[in-house]
Amino acid sequence: MDMLVTEIWRVGVVRAPIEQIAAAGTLDGFTIKWIEADRSLCFLADPFGLWRDGYLYLFAEAYDYRTRRGNIVAWKLDADLNFLEHRTVLDEPWHLSYPNVFEADGEIWMLPEGYKSGTLSLYRAVEFPWRWEKEPGFSFPCAAIDPSPLYADGRWWMFYTPPAPKAARTSALMLATAPQLFGPWENVSAEPIRVDKSGARMGGTPFRHRDKLVLPTQDCSRSYGGALRLLEMSEASLRAPVLEAGAHLQAPAASAPFTQGLHTLSAAGDVTLIDTRLDKYASFERIAVDLGRKWRKLRGQQ
Repeated sequence: MDMLVTEIWRVGVVRAPIEQIAAAGTLDGFTIKWIEADRSLCFLADPFGLWRDGYLYLFAEAYDYRTRRGNIVAWKLDADLNFLEHRTVLDEPWHLSYPNVFEADGEIWMLPEGYKSGTLSLYRAVEFPWRWEKEPGFSFPCAAIDPSPLYADGRWWMFYTPPAPKAARTSALMLATAPQLFGPWENVSAEPIRVDKSGARMGGTPFRHRDKLVLPTQDCSRSYGGALRLLEMSEASLRAPVLEAGAHLQAPAASAPFTQGLHTLSAAGDVTLIDTRLDKYASFERIAVDLGRKWRKLRGQQ
């Protein structure tokens, strides 16, 4: 990470369903409620959510530059989007992000990214939304980045980015399939179904719109998570996907000064969850933290 540029993300709840945003082709003009980190050198990103019993449960990555690691936090909001409660719900020795939460087989699951652990782990809610346990029976071929599951045509499908080579992390999209959520999973092809830095890495929930399957993907052509590109495909072509570029979404002007990035668009019923980015330059607090880390590392090597 460049210590001279500190990326700060915040989460937004858009008061519109994801299909309405896709039809508009822009986030401008929509009412958005924002959630920001309550500490310096921290940010919130990668929001996903579910409605249960009239409450919105929102999950996001909470990142701290001091530890250089993220964990997963959850908020409980009422129907008017008032905050009622929030807690850390998942914390591991490795970095966690992209807490993709979904319902299947009568359970609620979370499939967060944790590729630095060397694997992809599935968690089941044992006390939704506050307690989760890892499912030992789940297995996936690799430590998938930004895994985005979809159930279609009687099967499970997983859009994801491979962890290697490094260049693929912002430019490649893979697709795997399985007869059940727990597997066995296999890639539909050995090669990525799309290689394009301007729209390949997943950035939210796949959804159906106007007889098409739509994939929110990140446009990293200018910077990581700079914008979103919606890719469209026929659901019937999942075995051999043919992807077409759709709308290009940027952070709305009204989100200023958080307009340098947008890399999540996820569906949650009648609302949609997003995140936007502010770049802070030459933060003395960030520089001090990074230099202190480097100094401790050097002393440990002596």
